Amino acid sequence: MSLIPGISRSKPKHRAFGRKKVHGTTENQLLLRQVAGAMEYIAQLELVNDCLADTALKVTEQRNAARSERDGAQRELTTARSLLAPYLAAEANANAITVPPAERDTSAVEDQATAPIKVTTLREAFGIGPVVTTQGSTDPAHLPAA
Repeated sequence: MSLIPGISRSKPKHRAFGRKKVHGTTENQLLLRQVAGAMEYIAQLELVNDCLADTALKVTEQRNAARSERDGAQRELTTARSLLAPYLAAEANANAITVPPAERDTSAVEDQATAPIKVTTLREAFGIGPVVTTQGSTDPAHLPAA
């Protein structure tokens, strides 16, 4: 109630608080439903995690079994190869292919042997001496005698 006469409130003082309380109750119910849903989802995830862990354990056991079987097969193969090696070597020696050394027929003209090639430097081939600078002079007196 107002101290000044003639001024009155159109809404009661605590009406908004009452709405908040009603709204807060519905908000609490909403949050509780969310928590319950989250707990259910977590329970499902834990179940999936357990299934995946069980599958991983089974796969690991199968992998280890396959590895041990592979190792046993490799040991047997190594033993068989060592027993078979002398027989394979004897067969290779018995069936060896021998070829006489190759001989090239040089009776054709294009297959005739060539003469040795003379290899010389350009200076020797053309009789070129060392290069001497003349400092721009064209007088033969400045050139050294070769």
